[in-house]
Amino acid sequence: MAASRNSLLAWAALAMALAGADKKNEASDRSQTSPPAKVAIEPRAKPGADSSAEKRGAPNIRVDTTLVLINVTVTDPLNRFVTGLDKEYFRLWEDNQEQAVSQFSSEDAPLSVGLVFDASGSMGNKLHKSRQAAAQFFKTANPEDEFFLVQFNDRAELMTPFTHNTEEIQNRLTFTQAKGRTALLDAVYLAIHQMKKGRNPRKAILILSDGGDNSSRYTESEIRNLVREADVQIYAIGIFEPVSSRGRTAEELSGPSLLSEISEQTGGRHFPVENLNELPDIAAKIGVELRNQYVLGYAPTNQTRDGKYRRVKVRVNQPKGLPPLRAFWRLGYYAPSQ
Repeated sequence: MAASRNSLLAWAALAMALAGADKKNEASDRSQTSPPAKVAIEPRAKPGADSSAEKRGAPNIRVDTTLVLINVTVTDPLNRFVTGLDKEYFRLWEDNQEQAVSQFSSEDAPLSVGLVFDASGSMGNKLHKSRQAAAQFFKTANPEDEFFLVQFNDRAELMTPFTHNTEEIQNRLTFTQAKGRTALLDAVYLAIHQMKKGRNPRKAILILSDGGDNSSRYTESEIRNLVREADVQIYAIGIFEPVSSRGRTAEELSGPSLLSEISEQTGGRHFPVENLNELPDIAAKIGVELRNQYVLGYAPTNQTRDGKYRRVKVRVNQPKGLPPLRAFWRLGYYAPSQ
C-alpha cells in the first residue's frame, strides 16, 4: 500500500510539472506571436489650436468693413415723437466728415433692457410710484424683449438676470425696502457688463433714482468712459425734490447733471421729475420712445483701426408743413483697435 501511495504521488507531481511547462510554453508562444500592447496618452489640444488638416480645410477669414449703427429719436416742439420719415430726411457726419447712410430702418426691433432701480434710504416715500413706473414701462414691452434687474443702495446687486417674464421682476420689486446709501455708479457699471449677455441687437438701460452717488467704488470719469464704449442707450428718470427744499446733500444736488451726462452720451435722455405722480407716465413714454426710433447705418470713410473716439452728428432735413424737429442720437463711438 505504501508503494502504491508513493507511486500515485509521483504521478501527480509529474502531471503538475508537465502542466506548468505547457503554460510556460504557451506564454512564450504568445509573446513571440503578438507584441505587448502599447499604451500612449496623447495630450489634449489646447483651446484654439488647429490641427494641420483643419488649417488646410478652413482658411482664415477677416472682415475689415465696419458698420456703425446709430439710433435716432425725432421729436417736435411739444416733445411728441415724429415717425414716418424716410432715409432722405437724415444727414450724418463723423468727425465733421459727411457719411453715406447705407442702411435705414424704423421697425420696432426686439430689445434687451436693464432696469437699474434705486433702493437707497432716501427713496422711502418714492418706492410706490417707482414700482408703478416700472410696471408702466413693462406694459410697452414686446414678447421678444428681455429684461434684467439691478438694484442698489450701499452696493449694486443683480437681482434678476435676463428674463422674458416681466412679472418676475415686478414681484421682486414688491419686496424692495429703502435703506442705506447710494451706489449709483456701481449699479451702472454692473448693468453695462450684464448687458453683454443680451441677445438682441438693440440694448437700453433705464435708471430710476433720486440723486447723486455717495457709496460707489467706481468714479464718475470711469463710468463716463465705460458708457462711451458701451453700445447701450441709457435713459434716466431722476426723482428730485424741489431745489428750494432744505437738507439736500452735495451728491443730491449733483444728481441731475450726472444722470443727464450719462444718458445724453448714449443717445438716451434724462427726465427730471419733481411730482411723483408723473413717474408712471414718463416711464411709459420712454418705453414708447424705444419703439419709435430710426436706425441709421453707415460704413465710415475713415477705416483706420486706431481705437480712437469718433464723434457723430445727425441732422434732420426739415419736412415741409411740419414744425421744427429735434433729433437725439448717440454722440460717438470708439473705432476698433485691430
